[in-house]
Amino acid sequence: MRDKGIFHRTGKGAFRFRKLIIVVWVIAAAALSVLAFRLPDSLSGSGFEMEGTFKKVENIMQDEFHQPKSSVMILFQSSRHSPNNPEYRKIVEETLIKLKSVDHAVSVTSPYTAEKMIKGKTAYATVNFDRSFGELKESIKQIRNKTKSTKDIKIGITGGPVIAEDMNTASQKDLARAEAIGLPAALIILLLAFGGLIAAGLPIIVGLVSVVCSMGILFIVGQEFSLTIFILNVVPMIGLALGIDFALLLVNRFREELEHQSIEEAVVISVQTAGRSIAFSGFCVFLGLSGMLLIEIDIFRSVALGGMVVVIISVINALTFLPAVLGVLGKRINSLMLLKKRNGRSGWRSFASFIMKRPLIMLICSVAILILAIMPVHHLKLSIPEAESLPPDYESRIMFERFEGTFGKKELYPVTIVAAARGKLLTEKQLTNACQLVERLEKEKIIDHVDSLFSYTGHLTPSEIIAATRTEQGNEKLKPVIYRYVNDNKTVIRAYLSIGVTSEAAKEWVEKWQGEENGLKLSLGGSTKFNQEIFHEIVDKTPAGLAIVLLSTFVVLLIAFQSLFIPLKAIVMNVLSLSATFGILVWIFQSGYLMDPVGIGLMIPVFTFGIVFGLSMDYEVFLISRIQEVYQETGNNDQATLEGLTSTSKIITSAAAIMIVITGSFVFTDVMPVKQIGIAIALAIFIDATLVRMILVPSLMRLMGSWNWWLPFRKQNTQKNHAH
Repeated sequence: MRDKGIFHRTGKGAFRFRKLIIVVWVIAAAALSVLAFRLPDSLSGSGFEMEGTFKKVENIMQDEFHQPKSSVMILFQSSRHSPNNPEYRKIVEETLIKLKSVDHAVSVTSPYTAEKMIKGKTAYATVNFDRSFGELKESIKQIRNKTKSTKDIKIGITGGPVIAEDMNTASQKDLARAEAIGLPAALIILLLAFGGLIAAGLPIIVGLVSVVCSMGILFIVGQEFSLTIFILNVVPMIGLALGIDFALLLVNRFREELEHQSIEEAVVISVQTAGRSIAFSGFCVFLGLSGMLLIEIDIFRSVALGGMVVVIISVINALTFLPAVLGVLGKRINSLMLLKKRNGRSGWRSFASFIMKRPLIMLICSVAILILAIMPVHHLKLSIPEAESLPPDYESRIMFERFEGTFGKKELYPVTIVAAARGKLLTEKQLTNACQLVERLEKEKIIDHVDSLFSYTGHLTPSEIIAATRTEQGNEKLKPVIYRYVNDNKTVIRAYLSIGVTSEAAKEWVEKWQGEENGLKLSLGGSTKFNQEIFHEIVDKTPAGLAIVLLSTFVVLLIAFQSLFIPLKAIVMNVLSLSATFGILVWIFQSGYLMDPVGIGLMIPVFTFGIVFGLSMDYEVFLISRIQEVYQETGNNDQATLEGLTSTSKIITSAAAIMIVITGSFVFTDVMPVKQIGIAIALAIFIDATLVRMILVPSLMRLMGSWNWWLPFRKQNTQKNHAH
């Protein structure tokens, strides 16, 4: 007798209330689709934000030292004239006058106010805002309309807000392109698997419904929480792949059962068997994503949140809407057949028998291939994506690269040091402490030069500064400098590095100087500190996240299969296949064998692990569930493994192929981190569904025999059948 548990009741309820369930889902999808179309406008920035010293310094600079919340850079370039040419200067000044009227602009900084803003025939200005990145969409449009190049002078815009806005635009184009490639390819695979349009089209509909509903819900969530633009690609990627895969498993089982059962029984048994596998695999994906919540960086938390929402919706959809539709369709699921139904089991049985007869050789060969793929991993170098993530023809990227090439990273990204005294800074004692601090900084090997109150007062001594502030003339002369560098008990120091601002030595230096020096409490900011904090947060929190995911997945699979070995095997196999994926990513992107060498995004390994670790459990659960079904009936491990592999090979291969074409279609996108995550997931699924699930797992199942089902302190119910 079958267990009359929750999945039996779910299947019964889905069939009994099938028409009501369909109506509710259609209304929900229609309502949420309206919100889903508004989601892109509610997303902001790259998501690399976290609570830390960098953000604390940013807030101090904005609140106490009059630094704008964000700035857009206007780059002026000429092949003929220098910026001091009257014609050149006239165009710059006329442009800046126009830009003063841009919405939310609080000031415009002219290149003629600072020598550093002019180099050769290039100059740059900044439009400064009292709003953050996500609130400047309309302002950026206005800037573009007001900055028109002339015959002699090229004018372009770049900067954080512009890059973020372009990233959003490029992500939307990428999503449309990927869907245009991935969905038709998935439909072809489904047609080959099922032979009919109805059966093949249903998983596509289910996947789209899951994505639309999830994105509508995320729009609501985005009103309260900051969500990164990367969820615009990651959520459809996960939702389509997972929704279609879940539907594929359930529709396949329904069609099998329909040959021997009534429509109602076929629905109930499908939910009870394939539905159980879907629930457990969905829970594993959920757990895999949840590990990212520990990393207190917006991009990881928002992608984890987006992924968890789409997983929940996909599982609920597969266990309610899909069975309800199957209950209504009944035998019409086999309508509009384009391909004759073929029994492909004989071919898969031959394959399964081949693996089962040579388990040790198959095990050694597949492990050797994985180890070969893993070898490049030690060369893995991660970086935080910047303008180079954009397509090469985007103006904001072109201008940013010219900007860096002309003015240099070192001059542009100093380490910002806020030094806080215990009392008012403008006293001889505290100024002496600050002066000694600056002198110590200037002696550091990796420091090129330091800007401070003292360098901008012509290197006056602390006593001379105090004396000057006591006279009306001196006070008036020093007022602009003090306004810029001193506020109450704090002073700002900018240290310009002589080495790469994101190098390991630079990151170690900012970490070393955080604390108290010369009686002043130092808080460090700037690009170097930003990189150091982001990297440390990931390095510090990832082990705990991994431990939670691995342990919780182990417990879930232990409960699902009542076995100690199967969960351990699943976890080890997943770690092996993911490590191999990272090795191949290094070969593709860093080594530049298939494209120009490019750094791998800092978040790619974490995203890939979080998403794929759970997704690959989809196949593990489905394969082992079938093996367990046969084992519980026969008690014969070898027969169960052979039958399970034979009956699931075609569907696992089809499911993996769909996952690969959906995620792999993002290889044709232009935003580099999205391209990398798409390739990473497609590679991981390919390795998992071929080497791991089709060869390694059955080989190990065959070698371990009845030990596969061993669990301490449990009586084996199938002992009597083991002789078979």
